Amino acid sequence: MTDPLIPAWFAIPVAAVFGALIGSFLNVVIWRVPQGMSIVRPGSACPHCGHAIAWYDNLPVLSYLILRGRCRRCGARISLRYPAVELLTALAFAGVVAGAYGAVYPAAILPLLLYWTAAGIALALIDLDHHRLPDVITLPSYAVSAVLIVLATALTDEPARLISAGVGLVALGGLYLLLALGWRDGMGWGDVKLAGALGLTLGWLGWPQLIVGGFSAFVIGGIVGAVLIATRKAGRKSGVPFGPFMIIGAWTGVFAGAAIADLYLSAVGLA
Repeated sequence: MTDPLIPAWFAIPVAAVFGALIGSFLNVVIWRVPQGMSIVRPGSACPHCGHAIAWYDNLPVLSYLILRGRCRRCGARISLRYPAVELLTALAFAGVVAGAYGAVYPAAILPLLLYWTAAGIALALIDLDHHRLPDVITLPSYAVSAVLIVLATALTDEPARLISAGVGLVALGGLYLLLALGWRDGMGWGDVKLAGALGLTLGWLGWPQLIVGGFSAFVIGGIVGAVLIATRKAGRKSGVPFGPFMIIGAWTGVFAGAAIADLYLSAVGLA
C-alpha cells in the first residue's frame, strides 16, 4: 500500500478486533441460516436453558474465557467452536488487511476481500455441517462483488480489470456447471453458484490468481480426500463437501497466485 493514511500498526489490530466482532455474528449465521431462522431476532440465548445472553457475556473470545466456557445461568458447557470462529475471523481479517499493506493486492479491493473473509468462513462451516451452500449467502455475493469491484476499478483506474472479472465469472462458473452436468453425484448446484461469485473476484485480481485459485481447490480437495480414504474415515463414494476446498483454493490464489505462477513458468523455462 503506497503512503497509507492509516499506519499498519494501527489498522491491523483494529481489523482483528472488528473481525472478532464479525466472527461473533457469523456464529449466529452458521447456526440459524441452515434452519431458516432470522439472524436478527430473537437475540442470542443459551441453547440449554433459553436464558438471553447479556452483552457483557457476548464479548468475542473474552466472555468465553471469563465464563470458563459455561453459561452464567445454568452452567451448561459452551461449545469451543464459538470462540474458535471468533478467533479465526479476527486472524483472517488481520491477515487480509496486512496483505494490502504488503502490496499483495491493491488496497482498493480490500472491502471485497473482507466481505469474502466473512462469507467464506460462514459458507465453509455450513457446508461442513449440512453439505450445502445456502442461496441466501451465495446469490447476494454476486451483487456485493459486482458493486465493490466497480468501486475498486474506479479507484485503481484500471478498466481492463472489469473484463477479466467477467471472464473469471464465466470461466470458473462455467467449469463447475460442466462438472455438475457431466459428473453424476459430483458438484452440487451450490458449488456452481459459489464458483461464479469467486471467479468475479479472482478474475479482477488477475489471471494467475484466477487459474491458481480455481485449480488449487481440486488439488487440496484431492489431497484431503486421499488422506480420508487412507485413514478409512471416508470411502471412494463418500460425499465430502467441496465448498471449503473452493474457498481455501480461492484464498490460495489471492495470496499466492502470482508467486505460484512465477515458479511454474520458471520451472518450465518460460520466465
